[in-house]
Amino acid sequence: MEPSNGTQISEFLLLGLSQALELQSLIFGLFLSMYLVTVLGNLLIILAVSSDSHLHTPMYFFLSNLSLVDICFTSTTVPKTLWNIQTQKKVITYEGCITQMYFFILFAGLDDFILTVMAYDRFVAICQPLRYTVIMNPRLCGLLVLVSWIMSVLNSLLESLMVLGLPFCSDLEIPQFFCELNQVIQLACSDTFLNNMVMYFSAGLLGGGPLAGILYSYSKILSSICGIPSAQGKYKAFSTCVSHLSVVSLFYGTSLGVYLSSGATHNAQSSATASVMYTVVTPMLNPFIYSLRNKDIKRALQRFLGR
Repeated sequence: MEPSNGTQISEFLLLGLSQALELQSLIFGLFLSMYLVTVLGNLLIILAVSSDSHLHTPMYFFLSNLSLVDICFTSTTVPKTLWNIQTQKKVITYEGCITQMYFFILFAGLDDFILTVMAYDRFVAICQPLRYTVIMNPRLCGLLVLVSWIMSVLNSLLESLMVLGLPFCSDLEIPQFFCELNQVIQLACSDTFLNNMVMYFSAGLLGGGPLAGILYSYSKILSSICGIPSAQGKYKAFSTCVSHLSVVSLFYGTSLGVYLSSGATHNAQSSATASVMYTVVTPMLNPFIYSLRNKDIKRALQRFLGR
């Protein structure tokens, strides 16, 4: 294959989830419905939190940020997928691919960081309840979100700039419904050792680091809960963590599942299908998890919708 300079590439070909024409309408309907539910559900969480003064606390401040990030996360991939299915075109411009990849990495990293911040919030609330309002003050909460944004932006910018410097071959087919970093790097005609090292190092540092923080926080939380004498007190303390723990399990479970399954099967179609779990399904389920298991959110939503 003839190598071509990265700046001269006009477009990539996204192979999508299925080549079968009879399945395109079904896939379009599923993606459209999941996207609308995701946007509406997360938007309702944001509006409920902002409209109810009782929810103006660190826990719900972080939750509304997570909902905003989830809307942005799905919006980087799903609208383009819907457009490609509707127009029967599978192309994405070179500039569009790099842009999509940049925002995908940005919001995936933000999801990770905000879930970690939420775990720290629960750690302080349960392990140091008397100092909670002092420690989790508005300044610290804003700073934690700001640092999460800065770290995610810098990581995404580094990854995207390194891809911009790669020369690509003539075969520019991506076996995905979006421009995934790993898939794009594999299309390069030059040595991608440095790109792979940076990608794996970033995944280990920015993925493994937050996960370690979450596990540490919950180990301390469980230790504190076990020290509570009454069963009712244990239940009340643990119930404040159930929703967050469910979201964390869903996020990391689907993400790890995708990469482990793709590494084991080496089937591009299976990998693309599995990617739907963490790119579309997880953000869609988050509002349901929080609204179904959280009485405060339920009441806020009822008041907001009852206006």
